[in-house]
Amino acid sequence: LKVIAIDEQLRVIYEDNVHFDKDLPEFKTQGGVYIHSDRLTVTSPVLMWVKALDMILQKMKSSGFNFSQVRALSGAGQQHGSVYWKKGSIQILKNASSELPLHQSLKACFSVSNSPIWMDSSTASQCSALEKVVGGAQCLASITGSRAYERFTGNQIAKIYSQDPEVYLQTERISLVSSFAASLFLGAYAPIDYSDGKYVGFFHIYPWKEGWPGLRVVSCRELREAGGNLPIFPFLWAGPISPYYSQRYGFSPDCKVVAFTGDNPASLAGMRLQEGDIAISLGTSDTLFLWIQEPTPALEGHILCNPVDSQAYMALLCFKNGSLMRERIRDDCASGSWDEFSKALSSTVAGNNGNLGFYFDVMEITPEAVGIHRFNRDNQKVSDFPKEVEIRALIEGQFMAKRIHAEKLGYKVSKCHEKA
Repeated sequence: LKVIAIDEQLRVIYEDNVHFDKDLPEFKTQGGVYIHSDRLTVTSPVLMWVKALDMILQKMKSSGFNFSQVRALSGAGQQHGSVYWKKGSIQILKNASSELPLHQSLKACFSVSNSPIWMDSSTASQCSALEKVVGGAQCLASITGSRAYERFTGNQIAKIYSQDPEVYLQTERISLVSSFAASLFLGAYAPIDYSDGKYVGFFHIYPWKEGWPGLRVVSCRELREAGGNLPIFPFLWAGPISPYYSQRYGFSPDCKVVAFTGDNPASLAGMRLQEGDIAISLGTSDTLFLWIQEPTPALEGHILCNPVDSQAYMALLCFKNGSLMRERIRDDCASGSWDEFSKALSSTVAGNNGNLGFYFDVMEITPEAVGIHRFNRDNQKVSDFPKEVEIRALIEGQFMAKRIHAEKLGYKVSKCHEKA
Protein backbone atom coordinates (compact mmCIF):
# COMPACT_ATOMS: atom_id res chain seq x y z
CA LEU A 1 0.00 0.00 0.00
CA LYS A 2 1.49 3.31 -1.11
CA VAL A 3 0.66 6.94 -0.38
CA ILE A 4 1.84 10.10 -2.07
CA ALA A 5 0.88 13.70 -1.29
CA ILE A 6 1.42 16.58 -3.70
CA ASP A 7 0.92 20.32 -3.39
CA GLU A 8 -0.81 22.66 -5.83
CA GLN A 9 2.38 22.84 -7.94
CA LEU A 10 2.39 19.01 -8.18
CA ARG A 11 5.49 18.79 -6.01
CA VAL A 12 5.77 15.66 -3.89
CA ILE A 13 5.62 16.61 -0.21
CA TYR A 14 5.17 13.17 1.33
CA GLU A 15 5.40 9.52 0.30
CA ASP A 16 5.52 6.25 2.15
CA ASN A 17 4.42 2.62 1.90
CA VAL A 18 3.38 -0.42 3.89
CA HIS A 19 4.79 -3.78 2.78
CA PHE A 20 2.21 -6.49 3.41
CA ASP A 21 4.57 -9.41 4.06
CA LYS A 22 7.11 -7.48 6.11
CA ASP A 23 4.97 -4.95 7.99
CA LEU A 24 1.93 -7.18 8.57
CA PRO A 25 3.51 -10.61 9.19
CA GLU A 26 0.51 -11.80 11.21
CA PHE A 27 -1.39 -12.38 7.96
CA LYS A 28 1.36 -14.74 6.70
CA THR A 29 1.07 -13.72 3.05
CA GLN A 30 3.70 -14.25 0.37
CA GLY A 31 3.78 -11.40 -2.10
CA GLY A 32 0.69 -10.08 -0.34
CA VAL A 33 -1.38 -13.14 -1.30
CA TYR A 34 -2.34 -16.68 -0.40
CA ILE A 35 -1.76 -19.24 -3.14
CA HIS A 36 -4.10 -22.14 -2.33
CA SER A 37 -3.29 -25.83 -2.62
CA ASP A 38 -4.90 -26.17 -6.06
CA ARG A 39 -2.39 -23.55 -7.35
CA LEU A 40 -5.31 -21.91 -9.16
CA THR A 41 -7.07 -20.11 -6.33
CA VAL A 42 -5.28 -16.93 -5.18
CA THR A 43 -6.68 -14.58 -2.53
CA SER A 44 -5.73 -11.75 -0.19
CA PRO A 45 -7.09 -11.12 3.32
CA VAL A 46 -9.41 -8.10 3.27
CA LEU A 47 -8.52 -7.07 6.81
CA MET A 48 -4.85 -6.90 5.83
CA TRP A 49 -5.73 -4.15 3.37
CA VAL A 50 -7.72 -2.27 6.01
CA LYS A 51 -5.00 -2.65 8.63
CA ALA A 52 -2.41 -1.43 6.11
CA LEU A 53 -4.50 1.73 5.63
CA ASP A 54 -4.63 2.23 9.40
CA MET A 55 -0.89 1.74 9.58
CA ILE A 56 0.06 4.15 6.81
CA LEU A 57 -2.24 6.92 8.08
CA GLN A 58 -0.78 6.49 11.57
CA LYS A 59 2.74 6.74 10.12
CA MET A 60 1.73 10.01 8.44
CA LYS A 61 0.23 11.33 11.65
CA SER A 62 3.34 10.38 13.66
CA SER A 63 5.54 12.19 11.14
CA GLY A 64 3.58 15.41 11.65
CA PHE A 65 1.77 15.38 8.32
CA ASN A 66 -0.92 18.10 8.28
CA PHE A 67 -4.09 16.32 7.18
CA SER A 68 -6.14 19.52 7.52
CA GLN A 69 -4.44 20.85 4.38
CA VAL A 70 -5.67 17.98 2.19
CA ARG A 71 -8.29 19.33 -0.22
CA ALA A 72 -9.03 16.12 -2.12
CA LEU A 73 -7.89 12.52 -2.30
CA SER A 74 -8.23 9.67 -4.74
CA GLY A 75 -6.64 6.31 -5.30
CA ALA A 76 -6.03 3.27 -7.46
CA GLY A 77 -6.54 -0.38 -6.63
CA GLN A 78 -5.40 -3.63 -8.18
CA GLN A 79 -7.93 -4.61 -10.81
CA HIS A 80 -10.08 -7.78 -10.64
CA GLY A 81 -10.10 -8.10 -6.87
CA SER A 82 -13.51 -8.12 -5.18
CA VAL A 83 -14.68 -7.45 -1.63
CA TYR A 84 -17.92 -8.91 -0.21
CA TRP A 85 -19.63 -6.79 2.44
CA LYS A 86 -21.78 -8.73 4.88
CA LYS A 87 -25.36 -7.62 5.48
CA GLY A 88 -25.50 -4.80 8.01
CA SER A 89 -21.95 -3.62 7.30
CA ILE A 90 -23.00 -0.25 5.94
CA GLN A 91 -24.07 0.90 9.40
CA ILE A 92 -20.79 -0.26 10.95
CA LEU A 93 -18.81 1.51 8.24
CA LYS A 94 -20.85 4.69 8.58
CA ASN A 95 -20.64 4.78 12.38
CA ALA A 96 -17.07 3.53 12.95
CA SER A 97 -15.64 4.91 16.18
CA SER A 98 -12.70 7.26 15.69
CA GLU A 99 -11.30 5.87 18.96
CA LEU A 100 -10.49 2.57 17.19
CA PRO A 101 -8.36 1.64 14.18
CA LEU A 102 -10.70 0.95 11.29
CA HIS A 103 -9.71 -2.72 10.98
CA GLN A 104 -11.03 -3.37 14.49
CA SER A 105 -14.41 -1.87 13.66
CA LEU A 106 -14.71 -3.75 10.37
CA LYS A 107 -13.39 -7.16 11.42
CA ALA A 108 -16.82 -8.82 11.16
CA CYS A 109 -17.98 -6.94 8.05
CA PHE A 110 -16.93 -9.32 5.28
CA SER A 111 -18.83 -12.40 4.17
CA VAL A 112 -15.71 -13.51 2.27
CA SER A 113 -12.64 -12.94 4.43
CA ASN A 114 -10.09 -13.67 1.69
CA SER A 115 -10.80 -11.76 -1.51
CA PRO A 116 -10.23 -13.36 -4.92
CA ILE A 117 -7.67 -11.24 -6.79
CA TRP A 118 -6.13 -10.78 -10.23
CA MET A 119 -3.86 -13.83 -9.93
CA ASP A 120 -6.79 -16.25 -9.51
CA SER A 121 -7.32 -18.85 -12.26
CA SER A 122 -10.06 -20.98 -10.71
CA THR A 123 -13.15 -19.96 -12.71
CA ALA A 124 -12.72 -21.81 -16.01
CA SER A 125 -16.24 -23.26 -15.93
CA GLN A 126 -17.79 -19.85 -15.25
CA CYS A 127 -15.84 -18.35 -18.15
CA SER A 128 -17.07 -21.06 -20.52
CA ALA A 129 -20.65 -20.57 -19.40
CA LEU A 130 -20.48 -16.80 -19.86
CA GLU A 131 -19.03 -17.02 -23.36
CA LYS A 132 -21.55 -19.66 -24.34
CA VAL A 133 -24.59 -17.68 -23.23
CA VAL A 134 -23.61 -14.60 -25.27
CA GLY A 135 -22.61 -16.51 -28.42
CA GLY A 136 -18.89 -17.06 -28.05
CA ALA A 137 -15.65 -15.42 -26.93
CA GLN A 138 -15.51 -12.84 -29.72
CA CYS A 139 -19.15 -11.93 -29.13
CA LEU A 140 -18.42 -11.30 -25.45
CA ALA A 141 -15.34 -9.24 -26.38
CA SER A 142 -17.44 -7.13 -28.73
CA ILE A 143 -19.94 -6.45 -25.93
CA THR A 144 -17.65 -5.91 -22.95
CA GLY A 145 -14.20 -5.26 -24.49
CA SER A 146 -12.69 -8.61 -23.43
CA ARG A 147 -13.37 -12.30 -23.72
CA ALA A 148 -13.97 -14.15 -20.45
CA TYR A 149 -10.89 -14.34 -18.24
CA GLU A 150 -10.70 -16.36 -15.05
CA ARG A 151 -9.55 -13.43 -12.93
CA PHE A 152 -12.44 -11.17 -13.99
CA THR A 153 -14.71 -10.21 -11.13
CA GLY A 154 -17.96 -11.28 -12.81
CA ASN A 155 -16.72 -14.85 -13.05
CA GLN A 156 -15.50 -14.73 -9.45
CA ILE A 157 -18.96 -13.61 -8.35
CA ALA A 158 -20.55 -16.40 -10.37
CA LYS A 159 -18.23 -18.94 -8.70
CA ILE A 160 -19.13 -17.75 -5.20
CA TYR A 161 -22.84 -17.71 -6.05
CA SER A 162 -22.60 -21.28 -7.39
CA GLN A 163 -20.30 -22.84 -4.80
CA ASP A 164 -21.20 -20.84 -1.68
CA PRO A 165 -24.81 -19.64 -2.08
CA GLU A 166 -25.16 -19.05 1.67
CA VAL A 167 -22.14 -16.74 1.62
CA TYR A 168 -23.63 -14.89 -1.33
CA LEU A 169 -26.95 -14.50 0.46
CA GLN A 170 -25.10 -12.95 3.42
CA THR A 171 -23.61 -10.31 1.11
CA GLU A 172 -25.24 -6.89 0.78
CA ARG A 173 -22.69 -5.22 -1.50
CA ILE A 174 -19.77 -6.25 -3.69
CA SER A 175 -16.94 -3.77 -4.21
CA LEU A 176 -13.95 -3.82 -6.50
CA VAL A 177 -10.69 -3.17 -4.69
CA SER A 178 -10.74 0.42 -5.96
CA SER A 179 -14.33 1.15 -4.89
CA PHE A 180 -13.67 -0.71 -1.62
CA ALA A 181 -10.80 1.64 -0.80
CA ALA A 182 -12.95 4.63 -1.73
CA SER A 183 -15.72 3.27 0.52
CA LEU A 184 -13.34 3.24 3.48
CA PHE A 185 -12.74 6.97 3.03
CA LEU A 186 -16.38 7.83 2.32
CA GLY A 187 -17.83 5.86 5.21
CA ALA A 188 -20.37 4.66 2.63
CA TYR A 189 -20.41 2.28 -0.31
CA ALA A 190 -18.66 3.95 -3.23
CA PRO A 191 -19.85 3.45 -6.81
CA ILE A 192 -17.67 1.47 -9.20
CA ASP A 193 -16.00 3.63 -11.84
CA TYR A 194 -16.43 2.92 -15.55
CA SER A 195 -12.78 2.19 -16.30
CA ASP A 196 -12.25 -0.34 -13.51
CA GLY A 197 -15.81 -1.63 -13.78
CA LYS A 198 -15.21 -2.74 -17.35
CA TYR A 199 -13.03 -5.49 -15.88
CA VAL A 200 -15.98 -6.97 -14.01
CA GLY A 201 -16.78 -8.67 -17.31
CA PHE A 202 -20.46 -7.68 -17.45
CA PHE A 203 -20.40 -3.96 -18.25
CA HIS A 204 -20.97 -2.90 -21.84
CA ILE A 205 -17.90 -1.39 -23.46
CA TYR A 206 -19.98 1.68 -24.36
CA PRO A 207 -20.72 3.53 -21.09
CA TRP A 208 -24.11 4.72 -22.32
CA LYS A 209 -25.36 1.16 -22.93
CA GLU A 210 -26.81 -1.02 -20.17
CA GLY A 211 -25.30 -4.35 -21.23
CA TRP A 212 -25.10 -6.92 -18.42
CA PRO A 213 -25.17 -10.12 -20.56
CA GLY A 214 -23.67 -12.18 -17.74
CA LEU A 215 -26.72 -11.86 -15.52
CA ARG A 216 -28.12 -15.06 -17.00
CA VAL A 217 -24.96 -16.90 -16.01
CA VAL A 218 -24.91 -15.64 -12.43
CA SER A 219 -28.67 -16.30 -12.35
CA CYS A 220 -29.44 -13.87 -9.55
CA ARG A 221 -31.48 -10.74 -9.92
CA GLU A 222 -29.75 -9.28 -6.90
CA LEU A 223 -26.42 -8.85 -8.71
CA ARG A 224 -27.10 -5.25 -9.67
CA GLU A 225 -27.87 -4.36 -6.07
CA ALA A 226 -24.89 -6.35 -4.83
CA GLY A 227 -22.55 -4.65 -7.27
CA GLY A 228 -23.54 -1.13 -6.34
CA ASN A 229 -25.11 1.94 -7.82
CA LEU A 230 -24.71 3.12 -11.39
CA PRO A 231 -21.03 3.44 -12.40
CA ILE A 232 -19.23 6.77 -12.17
CA PHE A 233 -16.50 8.28 -14.32
CA PRO A 234 -13.19 8.16 -12.42
CA PHE A 235 -12.61 11.91 -12.62
CA LEU A 236 -15.82 12.75 -10.72
CA TRP A 237 -16.33 13.61 -7.08
CA ALA A 238 -17.76 10.66 -5.12
CA GLY A 239 -18.54 12.50 -1.89
CA PRO A 240 -17.05 14.17 1.21
CA ILE A 241 -14.61 12.36 3.48
CA SER A 242 -16.09 10.42 6.39
CA PRO A 243 -16.17 12.20 9.78
CA TYR A 244 -14.08 9.28 11.08
CA TYR A 245 -10.98 10.75 9.38
CA SER A 246 -11.66 14.29 10.57
CA GLN A 247 -11.96 13.10 14.15
CA ARG A 248 -9.08 10.60 14.16
CA TYR A 249 -6.52 12.26 11.86
CA GLY A 250 -7.62 15.88 11.47
CA PHE A 251 -8.81 15.88 7.86
CA SER A 252 -10.93 18.89 6.94
CA PRO A 253 -14.64 17.98 6.66
CA ASP A 254 -14.52 19.74 3.27
CA CYS A 255 -11.98 17.25 1.88
CA LYS A 256 -13.39 15.68 -1.29
CA VAL A 257 -13.07 12.00 -2.23
CA VAL A 258 -12.70 11.60 -6.00
CA ALA A 259 -13.76 8.24 -7.44
CA PHE A 260 -11.01 5.63 -7.17
CA THR A 261 -10.11 3.61 -10.27
CA GLY A 262 -8.00 0.61 -11.26
CA ASP A 263 -4.22 0.69 -11.34
CA ASN A 264 -4.06 0.44 -15.13
CA PRO A 265 -6.46 3.31 -15.94
CA ALA A 266 -4.69 5.34 -13.24
CA SER A 267 -1.38 4.67 -14.98
CA LEU A 268 -2.72 5.98 -18.29
CA ALA A 269 -3.90 9.14 -16.53
CA GLY A 270 -0.70 9.54 -14.53
CA MET A 271 1.52 9.06 -17.60
CA ARG A 272 -0.54 11.74 -19.39
CA LEU A 273 -0.84 9.55 -22.48
CA GLN A 274 -2.35 10.91 -25.67
CA GLU A 275 -3.64 9.15 -28.75
CA GLY A 276 -0.83 7.15 -30.35
CA ASP A 277 1.30 6.86 -27.19
CA ILE A 278 2.18 3.45 -25.75
CA ALA A 279 3.25 2.83 -22.16
CA ILE A 280 4.57 -0.30 -20.48
CA SER A 281 4.11 -0.74 -16.74
CA LEU A 282 6.42 -3.19 -14.99
CA GLY A 283 4.65 -4.42 -11.88
CA THR A 284 3.49 -7.60 -10.19
CA SER A 285 1.76 -8.05 -13.50
CA ASP A 286 3.18 -6.22 -16.53
CA THR A 287 0.86 -4.20 -18.71
CA LEU A 288 1.07 -2.49 -22.07
CA PHE A 289 -1.54 0.18 -22.65
CA LEU A 290 -2.42 3.02 -25.00
CA TRP A 291 -5.05 5.65 -25.74
CA ILE A 292 -7.40 4.89 -28.63
CA GLN A 293 -10.45 6.61 -30.10
CA GLU A 294 -12.35 3.64 -31.52
CA PRO A 295 -12.59 0.24 -29.78
CA THR A 296 -11.72 -2.85 -31.80
CA PRO A 297 -12.11 -5.73 -29.30
CA ALA A 298 -10.22 -8.95 -30.03
CA LEU A 299 -9.69 -12.30 -28.33
CA GLU A 300 -6.35 -11.08 -26.98
CA GLY A 301 -6.12 -7.96 -24.84
CA HIS A 302 -8.77 -5.66 -23.44
CA ILE A 303 -10.60 -2.45 -24.25
CA LEU A 304 -11.49 -0.21 -21.29
CA CYS A 305 -13.26 3.10 -20.93
CA ASN A 306 -10.72 5.90 -20.91
CA PRO A 307 -10.27 7.29 -17.37
CA VAL A 308 -9.61 10.84 -18.59
CA ASP A 309 -11.87 11.29 -21.64
CA SER A 310 -15.41 9.88 -21.51
CA GLN A 311 -15.50 9.72 -25.34
CA ALA A 312 -12.27 7.72 -25.72
CA TYR A 313 -10.92 4.29 -24.77
CA MET A 314 -7.76 2.58 -23.67
CA ALA A 315 -6.40 -0.71 -24.97
CA LEU A 316 -4.52 -3.03 -22.64
CA LEU A 317 -2.43 -6.17 -22.71
CA CYS A 318 -1.74 -7.84 -19.36
CA PHE A 319 1.04 -10.33 -18.55
CA LYS A 320 0.75 -12.17 -15.24
CA ASN A 321 4.42 -13.21 -14.91
CA GLY A 322 5.86 -9.76 -14.26
CA SER A 323 7.97 -8.51 -11.36
CA LEU A 324 7.55 -11.66 -9.25
CA MET A 325 9.10 -13.63 -12.11
CA ARG A 326 11.95 -11.13 -12.44
CA GLU A 327 12.51 -11.19 -8.69
CA ARG A 328 12.71 -14.97 -8.70
CA ILE A 329 15.37 -14.97 -11.42
CA ARG A 330 17.17 -12.15 -9.58
CA ASP A 331 17.24 -14.28 -6.43
CA ASP A 332 18.39 -17.41 -8.31
CA CYS A 333 20.98 -15.76 -10.56
CA ALA A 334 22.09 -12.53 -8.85
CA SER A 335 22.04 -13.32 -5.12
CA GLY A 336 18.91 -11.22 -4.68
CA SER A 337 20.70 -8.03 -5.79
CA TRP A 338 19.33 -5.74 -8.52
CA ASP A 339 22.85 -4.28 -8.89
CA GLU A 340 24.25 -7.72 -9.66
CA PHE A 341 21.28 -8.39 -11.93
CA SER A 342 22.02 -5.19 -13.89
CA LYS A 343 25.72 -5.98 -14.16
CA ALA A 344 24.95 -9.44 -15.50
CA LEU A 345 22.50 -7.98 -18.01
CA SER A 346 25.06 -5.42 -19.18
CA SER A 347 27.72 -8.11 -19.59
CA THR A 348 25.73 -9.84 -22.36
CA VAL A 349 25.01 -8.63 -25.89
CA ALA A 350 21.65 -7.66 -27.33
CA GLY A 351 20.08 -10.73 -28.89
CA ASN A 352 21.79 -12.97 -26.31
CA ASN A 353 23.70 -14.78 -29.06
CA GLY A 354 20.44 -16.40 -30.13
CA ASN A 355 19.55 -17.78 -26.70
CA LEU A 356 15.91 -17.21 -25.89
CA GLY A 357 13.67 -17.96 -22.92
CA PHE A 358 10.02 -17.74 -21.92
CA TYR A 359 9.41 -17.68 -18.18
CA PHE A 360 5.99 -18.48 -16.70
CA ASP A 361 6.00 -19.50 -13.04
CA VAL A 362 2.20 -19.29 -13.07
CA MET A 363 -0.26 -19.76 -15.92
CA GLU A 364 0.21 -16.80 -18.23
CA ILE A 365 -2.66 -14.76 -19.66
CA THR A 366 -1.17 -14.01 -23.07
CA PRO A 367 -0.19 -16.57 -24.24
CA GLU A 368 -1.93 -19.22 -22.14
CA ALA A 369 1.19 -21.12 -21.11
CA VAL A 370 3.10 -22.18 -18.01
CA GLY A 371 6.64 -23.34 -17.25
CA ILE A 372 10.17 -22.27 -18.16
CA HIS A 373 11.09 -22.77 -21.81
CA ARG A 374 14.70 -22.18 -22.93
CA PHE A 375 16.04 -22.42 -26.49
CA ASN A 376 19.62 -22.10 -27.75
CA ARG A 377 20.75 -20.42 -30.95
CA ASP A 378 19.97 -23.62 -32.91
CA ASN A 379 16.36 -23.52 -31.66
CA GLN A 380 16.95 -26.58 -29.49
CA LYS A 381 15.26 -26.75 -26.11
CA VAL A 382 17.75 -26.74 -23.22
CA SER A 383 17.34 -27.25 -19.49
CA ASP A 384 19.42 -24.32 -18.23
CA PHE A 385 21.48 -21.26 -19.15
CA PRO A 386 24.52 -19.64 -17.52
CA LYS A 387 23.31 -17.05 -15.03
CA GLU A 388 24.04 -13.98 -17.15
CA VAL A 389 22.43 -15.61 -20.20
CA GLU A 390 19.39 -16.52 -18.10
CA ILE A 391 18.94 -12.91 -17.00
CA ARG A 392 19.08 -11.51 -20.53
CA ALA A 393 16.85 -14.29 -21.85
CA LEU A 394 14.25 -13.36 -19.26
CA ILE A 395 14.26 -9.63 -20.04
CA GLU A 396 14.41 -9.99 -23.83
CA GLY A 397 11.78 -12.73 -23.83
CA GLN A 398 9.36 -10.65 -21.80
CA PHE A 399 9.71 -7.57 -24.01
CA MET A 400 9.62 -9.57 -27.23
CA ALA A 401 6.33 -11.11 -26.12
CA LYS A 402 4.89 -7.67 -25.36
CA ARG A 403 5.72 -6.36 -28.83
CA ILE A 404 4.59 -9.50 -30.67
CA HIS A 405 1.18 -9.56 -29.01
CA ALA A 406 0.73 -5.81 -29.32
CA GLU A 407 1.42 -5.93 -33.05
CA LYS A 408 -0.94 -8.89 -33.46
CA LEU A 409 -3.65 -6.63 -32.08
CA GLY A 410 -2.82 -4.01 -34.69
CA TYR A 411 -0.63 -1.71 -32.59
CA LYS A 412 1.91 0.07 -34.77
CA VAL A 413 5.52 0.81 -33.84
CA SER A 414 6.90 3.43 -36.21
CA LYS A 415 10.48 3.41 -37.46
CA CYS A 416 11.19 6.76 -35.79
CA HIS A 417 10.09 5.33 -32.43
CA GLU A 418 12.31 2.30 -32.99
CA LYS A 419 15.31 4.57 -33.62
CA ALA A 420 14.51 6.70 -30.61
